Amino acid sequence: MYAVTLSYQSHLYQVAEPLSPVAFGLCSLFYFIFLPVLSCRTFSMTVELGHGSTNPQNGGVEAAQLEDRRMLIVYGSETGNSQDLAENLERLTERLHFKTVTCEMNDVELSTLPRYPLSIFVVSTTGQGEIPQNALKFWKSLLRKRLPPTCLQSVNFTTFGLGDSSYSKFNWAVRKLHKRLEQLGATEFYPRGEADERHEDGIDGTFLDWAQSLRSHLLREHPLPEGVSPIPPDVQLPPKFTIQLVDNMAATDSPMPGRAEGTDSALPESISTPTISTSTENGASQEPTLDRTAALFSHVDTLHPEFLDRSLQVERMLIDNNPYGARSSEGTAQQYPGGIDILDRPNVLRDHPSQYNVEDTSSTDNMTPPGELLPIPNGWRAVLRQNTRITPDTHWQDVRHLIFDVALRWDRFKKDQTNHFNPIPGDAVVIYPKNFPGDVQALIDLMGWHEVADRPFEHCARQESLLYSAPRNCYPLPLSTLRQLLLHNYDITAIPKRLFFEDIAFFTDDPTHQERLREFANPGYSDEFYDYTSRPRRSILEILHDFPSVKIPYQNVPTIFPVMRGREYSVASGGRLSKSDDPVFTRVELLVALVKYKTVLRKTREGLCSRYLACLEPGMTLAISLKEANGQGATHNDKPLLAIAPGTGVAPIRAFIWDRCSSRSHEDAVLFYGGRNKDADFYFSDEWGKLGVKVFTAFSRDQREKIYVQDRIREQADVVCQFLKNGACVYICGSSGKMPLAVRTALCDAMVIGKMAADREEAKKILHSRIPIWEEVW
Repeated sequence: MYAVTLSYQSHLYQVAEPLSPVAFGLCSLFYFIFLPVLSCRTFSMTVELGHGSTNPQNGGVEAAQLEDRRMLIVYGSETGNSQDLAENLERLTERLHFKTVTCEMNDVELSTLPRYPLSIFVVSTTGQGEIPQNALKFWKSLLRKRLPPTCLQSVNFTTFGLGDSSYSKFNWAVRKLHKRLEQLGATEFYPRGEADERHEDGIDGTFLDWAQSLRSHLLREHPLPEGVSPIPPDVQLPPKFTIQLVDNMAATDSPMPGRAEGTDSALPESISTPTISTSTENGASQEPTLDRTAALFSHVDTLHPEFLDRSLQVERMLIDNNPYGARSSEGTAQQYPGGIDILDRPNVLRDHPSQYNVEDTSSTDNMTPPGELLPIPNGWRAVLRQNTRITPDTHWQDVRHLIFDVALRWDRFKKDQTNHFNPIPGDAVVIYPKNFPGDVQALIDLMGWHEVADRPFEHCARQESLLYSAPRNCYPLPLSTLRQLLLHNYDITAIPKRLFFEDIAFFTDDPTHQERLREFANPGYSDEFYDYTSRPRRSILEILHDFPSVKIPYQNVPTIFPVMRGREYSVASGGRLSKSDDPVFTRVELLVALVKYKTVLRKTREGLCSRYLACLEPGMTLAISLKEANGQGATHNDKPLLAIAPGTGVAPIRAFIWDRCSSRSHEDAVLFYGGRNKDADFYFSDEWGKLGVKVFTAFSRDQREKIYVQDRIREQADVVCQFLKNGACVYICGSSGKMPLAVRTALCDAMVIGKMAADREEAKKILHSRIPIWEEVW
């Protein structure tokens, strides 16, 4: 059984299924013999093979049975981990012949759920047991009071959660979601799974076993029709997204500059000679209008530049777009219809003038990323004013104090109104990193993409995935070249996921390489996978150097390489610090510890965004966005503040304290601060006294015996209890892992020492039920 999809100029055409061998042979003959003659670069054919023997008489029955195998997979994700798992499950179910739709939770309406026999929800927990932003709209729709308790009774679902056990509300988001779905009548068809990032094998420690058990359950409870078997791993699934060349601007066929919208619908029967009008029909005076189209063709003798513009657009769309031969004489010209005017057409700008940029974009002499501003949804334009290292050069860690001025922007919905960038304490600035030109050129050289590297591309979606035209969170420049996509949008230095090896194994002719790559993709070889990737922190680019036989088709870039996501950094400024010298700007400050270390192989590694930030110079402009928090900080100004912040965790605490100082009435504040050395990483030490903050420090390396913030909390039990008795709010900020739990335990011990509780268990109950706690850990 064959299913054939033909693609021309980014449009998909589905051929009837099942296709007979004769019809399939004709399609193949057309594709492999006639198309090369036509030089068609934008035509492709995708073939899906049915596995196992198929009885033609039962073909219709099998097709109907497979048609009923539909599944919806939705995800809620902050950092992309849930999306990765959802896409893993999408592949798993597609190999079982499910027609699977995968999307963000916010893109699904409640009325959509009953249309799918099975649904899977994959959701991360963020903050204090909260739902991710891209699932919040859907979650709120579940909480509507008027929903009847049986509105989802036809929905069969399961859930998988991602969490971090260092948080007190571990995997609360998925637990809340699962419970609410059941309250509305939905039925669990498979038990919920929960992953812990603190597991020794990370998320895979739980997910791999859960996914394999789910696969067995689906095959058992939803068996395939007789004669149809699961698609084996050595058969490549069609890519969800691809990129396609925009040949001579044909795919978008954008009008020349100065052309009005809506003039491309049809060729007019007659086009008058363009003129420059200086008056309207009623005789009113009007500013002269430049005929830009005529200007584009001013070097050509033509009476109808607009007609020439249209005819050239049509000509660019032709498959056989070969230029006419050069004119040799007047006699030769007479042999062509149209004469000299036709033969002179190669001298006309056959492409959009913007394509005639003489700058050499392939050069990597300038090793810093380019400064183009990406079209980030709801983004802001920020000018870097300061990028200062505030730790000594001899210190092991490079910590930067960055100051940006963020320009106001026009309101999209209210004309003549502007919006100011207005973060509050607890919010985060999202910075979008870029790859370096040298790395991108190395990948282009390795893959042999030289001929297409600087040609424009557009994203195309598989027919079943028309909900999105490009991968989520991918914001390319208009008509991005392949080089620009690799610089701005796709992460080529990330540590790869297991699916990366499964995908690239299809693009090598070396049997040894292919076997090794499939071993890394096999969950049964997890130790080898981690030893090769995670432990040495080996990047995608390095892996492709290790397997030089792999040659990835440029069309598959969106499938192979992950989208480059923005990095969130807590705002470190508030109150007076938010005011810029120029009223059209809002000032925002960040405190960023750059990631740079040596691996077990003694190779130096840098974080993608860390490397990008380190090279930024004052005066450079970036496109940023704002990640809003829940706004607790603004409501706690009237309460005493008990803050615990090791290292750069002091950034959001600084924002809170400066914001509190701008309030007329604010209570006392105490800070327990931890670092390694007082002289190296006591950040903003000159400010705390001026702000009236009492600071207890714990520098672990300034004496023989290591001291941490939890030790200081126990030592200052009386101060801690006094603040808690006065109704203080507790803020814990810094690195995740053991620190948050150790701090909470120390607070409980301090309450016991200060006679606020009889024992640690009673102290935990008081801490969780009576005292407001806000955590910002990463």
